[in-house]
Amino acid sequence: MRKIVIVCGPTASGKTAVGVELARRFRGEIVSADSQQVWRGFDIGTAKPSASEREAVPHHLIDCADPGERFDAARFVELADEAIAGIAARGRVPLVVGGTGMYIRMLIHGFCDAPPRDDDLRAELEKEMAAMGPAALHARLAGFDPASAIAISQNDRTRIVRAIEIYELTGTRPSELRGEHDFSEKRYDALEIGLMPDREELYRGIEARVDRMIAGGLADEARRLLGMCGRDAQPFAAVGYREMASHLRGEIGLEEAARLIKRNSRRLAKRQLTWFRADPEIRWMDPADPAGIEQLVHAFIHPQPEPQPQPSV
Repeated sequence: MRKIVIVCGPTASGKTAVGVELARRFRGEIVSADSQQVWRGFDIGTAKPSASEREAVPHHLIDCADPGERFDAARFVELADEAIAGIAARGRVPLVVGGTGMYIRMLIHGFCDAPPRDDDLRAELEKEMAAMGPAALHARLAGFDPASAIAISQNDRTRIVRAIEIYELTGTRPSELRGEHDFSEKRYDALEIGLMPDREELYRGIEARVDRMIAGGLADEARRLLGMCGRDAQPFAAVGYREMASHLRGEIGLEEAARLIKRNSRRLAKRQLTWFRADPEIRWMDPADPAGIEQLVHAFIHPQPEPQPQPSV
């Protein structure tokens, strides 16, 4: 079974820096497991790796989708499998780095036994979404599946509709399907490293990142993207862009937009931690302990043979 190293954790926990350093140390290439960094043009608000980081280490699954198309876990797994196979063929180490828990789970375990989409039901639910808004459907989801409601953002229209669709078609909570799915046969031999900084340090990192995004031109980027693809494009559901879209429409000021981005980023981090903590195979590490992380990866990539028992004299 092919080996891969996974670096996961909440937003702003230092995944990119750790992933790049591991790639340098172990001749690796990075496969992004971030559902927002796939979009071309959405750069500042998704905190994509810098140009220097991408020059130093090959990155895959960044800028691989246009904002007008749909991108989901199935497409991610297809592209990630291709990238991992290519990295391994070059004799390098595949490093999967990101915070989208569903992408990582499905990459390791494959797809759960969920029903295919029902176009008629989907159209009905999307009509309700347009009329009532995502908060109302998210509340409906919370009524029958609180675990899924915790894992899914109140503004993630696509995943809310899909979760309700699964329940309507099967009578089974999506979280129960995920629970059964956790025990399926693995597709990869994966070392899962979760980054867990101190909570206050994490929140300070989130606030500093948002300040850098605002100073770096997030408003101008969002204005340009709104003109290109419109607010209904899938990436505008992401934290950062939806608040900035409200600012650009004159609904809130820039300071309020920044405050909401920080608040919603903290909430996103909490949801990500809830998701990842449910995975007993994740080895939690402090991102400030690079030596400890490197030791884990080295032992995984270059395991020592088991000592053979000495024959009795």
